[in-house]
Amino acid sequence: MAETSATPSSIATVHGYPRQGPGRELKRAIEGYWTGRVPAEDLHAVAARLRGDTWRRLAEAGVREVPTGDFSLYDHVLDTTVMVGAVPARHRAAVEADALDGYFAMARGTQDVAPLEMTKWFDTNYH
Repeated sequence: MAETSATPSSIATVHGYPRQGPGRELKRAIEGYWTGRVPAEDLHAVAARLRGDTWRRLAEAGVREVPTGDFSLYDHVLDTTVMVGAVPARHRAAVEADALDGYFAMARGTQDVAPLEMTKWFDTNYH
């Protein structure tokens, strides 16, 4: 019979690990995308590399429950809006034409369409 410990064990995890990268790589890639200097494929590649780096860093630190699905290019609340299909009518055509451009149009607006309202929530800004 195998012995079991009476001492409860705990499992470490983190929620909301910083996503910008140690050199603010995500911020630079997003801003480059907005100005047309960085293609969408490169922006997605930077995001994928940062996610992988974070997962490896946490695993190497002994975090046994490495979270996934917590990464955002811009805003977690905006991500949820898109995920559940709650895209306002004024942004639907942009999202259907190009999901990434439409996503950022909801956050930042365009010449023709106002962005979603920004709301303070626990001293942070969300759309």
